Amino acid sequence: MSIKAKEEEIVDEFAIYSDWMEKYEYIIELGKDLPLIDEKYKVEEKLIKGCQSQVWLHAEKEGDVMKFTADSDAIITKGIIALLIRVLDNESPADVAKADLAFLKEIGLQEHLSPTRANGLVSMVKKMKMEAIQNA
Repeated sequence: MSIKAKEEEIVDEFAIYSDWMEKYEYIIELGKDLPLIDEKYKVEEKLIKGCQSQVWLHAEKEGDVMKFTADSDAIITKGIIALLIRVLDNESPADVAKADLAFLKEIGLQEHLSPTRANGLVSMVKKMKMEAIQNA
């Protein structure tokens, strides 16, 4: 499935919910379903700088695609990184680096986050793209 197709699937899922409390609950559920990151990657150098909460991201190139795992000490942040991983995991480094991630705007996520969480979202996207560029 292409990045665009995965983004459209998420937009459709969010359209089911009528208000942002339901959407937050859905994001929290996504965070609960995020596969656990290996404890050996929960180290300082894997922390994403610029996030209000602690977010660890491990990225590696497996064959021709990027593989991402992550964790956070904040449940909403864990859900947000789960969304990003869902879209960018198993994609080529070039596709990850150039992804516009328009779904974030389409579902209205940034407008419904606190300024510090919105900055954290930008930091997560930047870190994932940088990892892809370094593995291209």
